Amino acid sequence: MKAPRVALRGITRRFGPVTANRDVSLDLEPGEIHALVGENGAGKTTLMRILYGLLQPDEGHVEFDGGPVRLQSPADAMRLGLGMVHQHFMLVGTLTVAENVTLGHEPAGLLGGFRRAAAESEVAALAGIYRLPVEPRARLDGLSVGAQQRVEILKALYRGARVLILDEPTAVLTPHEVDELFQMLRELAADGTTIVLITHKLAEVQMLARRITVMRQGNVVGSGEVAAMSLERIAELMVGHPIAPLHERAHRTPGGPLLEVRGLRARDDRGLEAVRDVSLAVRAGEVVGIAGVEGNGQHELVECLAGLRTPSSGTVAIGGRECTRGSALEHFRAGMAHIPSDRLHRGLIAEMTLAENLVLGRHRDPGLGRGPMLHRDTLVRRAAPLLGEYDVRPPDPELEARRLSGGNQQKLVVARELTREAAVILAAHPTRGVDLGAVAFIHGRLMEERNHGRAVLLVSAELSEILALSDRILVMYEGRIVHETEPAATDERTLGLTMTGRAAAR
Repeated sequence: MKAPRVALRGITRRFGPVTANRDVSLDLEPGEIHALVGENGAGKTTLMRILYGLLQPDEGHVEFDGGPVRLQSPADAMRLGLGMVHQHFMLVGTLTVAENVTLGHEPAGLLGGFRRAAAESEVAALAGIYRLPVEPRARLDGLSVGAQQRVEILKALYRGARVLILDEPTAVLTPHEVDELFQMLRELAADGTTIVLITHKLAEVQMLARRITVMRQGNVVGSGEVAAMSLERIAELMVGHPIAPLHERAHRTPGGPLLEVRGLRARDDRGLEAVRDVSLAVRAGEVVGIAGVEGNGQHELVECLAGLRTPSSGTVAIGGRECTRGSALEHFRAGMAHIPSDRLHRGLIAEMTLAENLVLGRHRDPGLGRGPMLHRDTLVRRAAPLLGEYDVRPPDPELEARRLSGGNQQKLVVARELTREAAVILAAHPTRGVDLGAVAFIHGRLMEERNHGRAVLLVSAELSEILALSDRILVMYEGRIVHETEPAATDERTLGLTMTGRAAAR
């Protein structure tokens, strides 16, 4: 039999007392799309980081084309033709697209200087071949998250990747962008590229992958042909028990408005107007979902509502209290809880412990400390039950937040914000990067908040999430609210078209 392109044999990796991978073996064939699924903390990303040379195994080894190899760095992996697109992009914001794609492999002139025009031409040609539209001269920090992802994929392809690892690649894409990405991945696989898809979206697994490996608590608990496994069976393997469906929204008559926005305008970091005359209200006992392609003003709107960006005009009122130009602390005191879209830069302090992160915003409360000093034992006692309730792994109150996986960092932020008992919950991508069990749990908690009379403004790139949770749906396009509907009156495809402006006039 022909050897697999990549084989992992008996991989074990420990982090102190925690075993992230336990005797894991996996074969990856040329030209296949292989799904790697599991809960947050199941060991998927650790396994792929070992394959990419970012980590070394304590036991076991990696084989390429039938022979054992030592991957001591990503440079070793790239020389073998392996590329990885991380969930949190590894790009330099101050460089252009072409500079990011060619970084470390820049075309050089006779005297060793950077041939900028050649780099831009090569990147443009590659983008055309793979139908990944980017502007080579654009500066990265001015691009949407979806465009940055395309740059990451191009960077791997520029280096000649024969094996491409994608970690949650559709988390920030619209349905149309997902379709385009999947078509590109199918074409890559047809040309012989091996693709590993790390994802929580099982419907996408069925659409795209040929084989699947399921991990739980560091072990492989199931594998085989995707066509032979039902979604329910895959989900049960991932979490160890059947997933209960989200209960339908209980009908209730909303109360008065708890969040009121009138004529809001705001500029982005480049000084361009990103929010254009937005007015909306969210009532007590109501979930209002905002759908839109990333980069259409949602980010700036959320920052205005959270007190992180000052509007150029308009008003924001929380619980009847006008706080348009107030700080984040003033918005918090007015009754706003905020789950930010960027957990690393807005939601957490990575060097602080889990216990310390869970009291951010409340750290001045009586009983938590004396003066500037917090009582460590009090914080630990307070944190332990929350970590258990929200299934943050490992549930160690004294662990630094930077040591958690991305999904567990998200659960930590959600745990803090949904226990504030705030009147208004501003939830921006609350389930981005978390596993099926956590998605169901967070959805359930948001519905509980709604049923307890809170006002929930949900901003999400997941249209299934918008449709499942919202009582009303608003669509943002080019900084404006262009459409309002209800879940019963629309579907994902219609919303997707509206988000691109093709149905904005409806």
